[in-house]
Amino acid sequence: MLPEAPPLPVLTADFGSPAQWVAGRSWAYPDGGPVNPDDDKLDHLVADPAYSRDGVFRARRRPDGLWDTGLLTTEGSDEDFMVRAGDVLEARVRLPGVLGAWPAIWTWRDGGQEIDVFEYHPDNPDLLELSNHVRDAHLYHRDPAVAPGAFVDLRVEFGARSVSWWVNGALVFADRRGVGRRWHAHLIVNLSVSAGRYHPPPPPEATEMSFEVPALRVWSPRHRLWRRVISVPPPRR
Repeated sequence: MLPEAPPLPVLTADFGSPAQWVAGRSWAYPDGGPVNPDDDKLDHLVADPAYSRDGVFRARRRPDGLWDTGLLTTEGSDEDFMVRAGDVLEARVRLPGVLGAWPAIWTWRDGGQEIDVFEYHPDNPDLLELSNHVRDAHLYHRDPAVAPGAFVDLRVEFGARSVSWWVNGALVFADRRGVGRRWHAHLIVNLSVSAGRYHPPPPPEATEMSFEVPALRVWSPRHRLWRRVISVPPPRR
């Protein structure tokens, strides 16, 4: 039997690619955006590439009290990439430190299908929120390595029977609920701003905030390279 090579990534995020990511709109927001006050967000989504396209997701205060915020989604892009059951997502993020910042990597399709790779709020500085909204499972994961300004490595396996989360290489949660075999959803990466109902809003002196995603990729067991072992006979003498 020929040895099996590691799976190829089916997505290596190029946030600057308009074919891969759409900026500043999402159907996870009412009417596609730009605002979502019912979800306790001060967001005003913008397509300006300075807010997201370099992998640094920014938010800046507006005169009307909302915040211009960066969001990227694969929904509606030319490639229209979707994560599917069995896929594995890996990402490195740098967490924000300004109160009111609400960074997240998550999935969405047709009004739901949401899996939160992570959510973070600096008022709980050592806590990541890990959630399966498809089948109602979540964990508040506390970790001394999680802190404002810290780099954190995340890995999520979207298993049909169990969604599993790793943080900095350690398995921290396997929900034993999963997403089902036919699950699929688009990816969203964004920085929201809390309005104050569940987490404190930004202090009056804050005018901007950011979080960083230096790397993001998705692996799939459906896409593998097979090594071909060729036996070459020695030359005749």
